[in-house]
Amino acid sequence: MNWLHRLKSKFFKNNTSSIGPRMRSGFKHNGQFLPHVRISESTVISFPVNLNLADNLFIGHYNFIEASHRISIEEGVQITNYCSILTHSSHVSIRLYGKSYLGKKDPIGYKKGPVSIGCYTFVGPHVTIMPNTTIGKGSLVAAYSLLKGEYPDFSIIAGNPAQVVGDTREMDKKYLDEYPDLKANYRQWAGL
Repeated sequence: MNWLHRLKSKFFKNNTSSIGPRMRSGFKHNGQFLPHVRISESTVISFPVNLNLADNLFIGHYNFIEASHRISIEEGVQITNYCSILTHSSHVSIRLYGKSYLGKKDPIGYKKGPVSIGCYTFVGPHVTIMPNTTIGKGSLVAAYSLLKGEYPDFSIIAGNPAQVVGDTREMDKKYLDEYPDLKANYRQWAGL
C-alpha cells in the first residue's frame, strides 16, 4: 500500500461526515428555535423572513427556496434534493421586455404568489413548485414534477404539468391494516 493510499484511507475513515454538504439539525428561524428541523447547508433560502416553517421538517441537499411572496411549509414535510420552490417567475416577462425588463414595475407576464405545502407531504427530487401553488396535507409529489395550482389533501401528484394521479390514503391503507397500532398516529395529523 503506497503512502497516498494510506493517507486517503486514514482521512476518509476518520472524516466521513465532512464529505459533501452536511445536514444541520435544529434551526433558528424568525426568532424561534425549531429543534427537529433538518436542513442541508447546501439549500439556499432567499427572503427567509417570508418563509414560515413548522418543526419536524427535512429539507435535503441543493434546493432553492425563494420566498419573496411567502412560503408556508407545515409540520412533517420532507423535501428531498434539487427542488425549486418559487414565489415569483419572470420567464415570460423577460422575453417580452428584453433589455428594458430591469426596473419595470409590475411587468406583463410576471407571475407572483404564495406557496403552501401541507403537513406530512413528501416532495421527490428535481421538483419545481411555481407561484400560487397549494399542496394539501399528506400528499406525495413524484420526482421531476412541475406543480402550479391547487392540489387537494392526500394527492399523489406527478407529471409536467403535474396532475393528481392517486390518493395516498389508498396507498397507506395496506400499511395501516397490517400495522393497526399506527392508526392513532395517522389519525392525529390526518384528522381522519
